[in-house]
Amino acid sequence: MNIQIFGTKKSFDTKKAQRYFKERRIGFQFIDLKEKGMSKGELQSVLRAVGGIDALVDPKAKDQDTVALISYLAESQKFDKLLENQQVLREPIVRNGRQATVGYAPDTWGGWE
Repeated sequence: MNIQIFGTKKSFDTKKAQRYFKERRIGFQFIDLKEKGMSKGELQSVLRAVGGIDALVDPKAKDQDTVALISYLAESQKFDKLLENQQVLREPIVRNGRQATVGYAPDTWGGWE
């Protein structure tokens, strides 16, 4: 298993995800979205795994202007705007190869082991 956890250090759900994998002694790589965002390829891979941009955007994000803008853009423009503004992503994003989840999803992660 090659687990990657994308999130921020202050996110409560990101901390819970890290604790979930630590308790099971499963190694993971933590990527802080404030320091280093997701690459274009990583974001595309996660999008395919979770079923689209709407599953990735956090409707309660602090940057409500960007959330509103993304909801009104054409599908072709949404991806580029999301890539530029990763602060509106739901956290944590957990990847295991081609599989991915958004938010705290221990039921899904248990099936990865």
